[in-house]
Amino acid sequence: MTEIKKTDETSDRGYGRTLRGVVKSNKMTKTITVEVVRTVRHAKYNKFLKKRARYYAHDERSEAGIGDTVIIVESRPLSRLKRWRLQSIAEKAKV
Repeated sequence: MTEIKKTDETSDRGYGRTLRGVVKSNKMTKTITVEVVRTVRHAKYNKFLKKRARYYAHDERSEAGIGDTVIIVESRPLSRLKRWRLQSIAEKAKV
């Protein structure tokens, strides 16, 4: 039998999708709500529309605040609604 050596634990698994959004709520313990806005073109009228989606992300150290721009990464299901983890804070809110 041949033995396969893994050099990096995340190399075969990868990260999945990453999204960039704004933190709308951090009132839950170790959880943030991130709003991701994207623009799509209407099929008939060719007008650009803003679509938004809200994701629950796991924030282990509770370091993200409301208004921060964050990068979240797809992960395994962590609870009933959480399927994303906080990867990094791209920009802190100016308050």
